Amino acid sequence: MKYRILLKVAASCLGLAALAAPWAPAVADLVADEHGIAVKQSDVPTPTRGMTMEQVSRKFGAPSTKIPAVGNPPISRWQYPGFVVYFESDYVIHSVVADS
Repeated sequence: MKYRILLKVAASCLGLAALAAPWAPAVADLVADEHGIAVKQSDVPTPTRGMTMEQVSRKFGAPSTKIPAVGNPPISRWQYPGFVVYFESDYVIHSVVADS
């Protein structure tokens, strides 16, 4: 199964400062193709960076699979139909959408 990485990007992507900007984020997916990397809007609702495990559970329900934390800092993942959520400790760091 292929996955697309969801990124938080500012409306203007004219430099690294725009990527770090905390205002006006939009969710987009980054997809590699034969011409390089393309960014497309995603219509799949996924947890946003910074949500807690409890908030994800309340909003999206129980995951189909929970992969225990490994490493330092502890990184765990929850698998849902259509996407995977990565956590550092109790907080979302990435959501990855399955390629359809």
